[in-house]
Amino acid sequence: MNDSSGYEPPKVWKWETENGGAFASINRPIAGPTHDKELPVGKHPLQLYSLATPNGVKVTVMLEELLALGHSGAEYDAYLINIGDGDQFGSGFVGVNPNSKIPALMDHSTTPPTRVFESGAILLYLAEKFGAFLPSDPANRAECLSWLFWQMGSAPYLGGGFGHFYSYAPFKIEYAIDRFAMEVKRQLDVLDRRLADNRFMCGDEYTIADMAIWPWYGALVDNRVYEAAEFLDAASYTHVNRWMQEIAGRDAVKRGRMVNKTSGSPEEQLHERHDAGDFETRTQDKLEAAD
Repeated sequence: MNDSSGYEPPKVWKWETENGGAFASINRPIAGPTHDKELPVGKHPLQLYSLATPNGVKVTVMLEELLALGHSGAEYDAYLINIGDGDQFGSGFVGVNPNSKIPALMDHSTTPPTRVFESGAILLYLAEKFGAFLPSDPANRAECLSWLFWQMGSAPYLGGGFGHFYSYAPFKIEYAIDRFAMEVKRQLDVLDRRLADNRFMCGDEYTIADMAIWPWYGALVDNRVYEAAEFLDAASYTHVNRWMQEIAGRDAVKRGRMVNKTSGSPEEQLHERHDAGDFETRTQDKLEAAD
């Protein structure tokens, strides 16, 4: 390895130009809104503002799983936040999430309404609110939360690290790709060893830990993010692949991954979701288009 640009960091870094690459136009070193824009509010107590990135899919899968269990209070409206257009910097969204990242949730069943941001926090909030997908036994609960927070701490190395330098950076940097590929493969090995002896991340019980990890690492081995499955030899992680396929086959997961999706096959996209009938309408539209 002999990458050497001769770059010397300045004594004080200043934001002077875009750094190139995907998403450069929306990256900035300051927080807060860039424009005034109120968020829409639908008919249900739970209002989700999101996009079907892995972090967004965690929450829509959780909500669809809750509804599949019969928790009618988990009905929700899901509004699209297009991060490419800078929707996350609108004043309304910043009011829900001052970090300007999707997903963000407002629960209007409380007085005053409760805001929840960060995908892991939303999963935990919903699990506690509805008493589902979080073990009640103290030891099993601790195991579940450990894997939930493992994902929150590990995925930035996959997304902002490996994914950025492998797929989105304006030019390839061998050192950066090697460094983060090594870490992602280590993480996949951690998961593979765990899943060798466990059906799900916390044993035989499907939990929010699975819902947090699957949209990132399941999508990675299924070649749905970064198109890097071959590069990372993802097929060799046989237990992760078995787990990925089982979860992907769940009806609630199939629905959840469609919500707020704007890329891929049109039949997989449901830009906004306001009730369960939206999936039926979407399916009917697809059938009529095929006639």
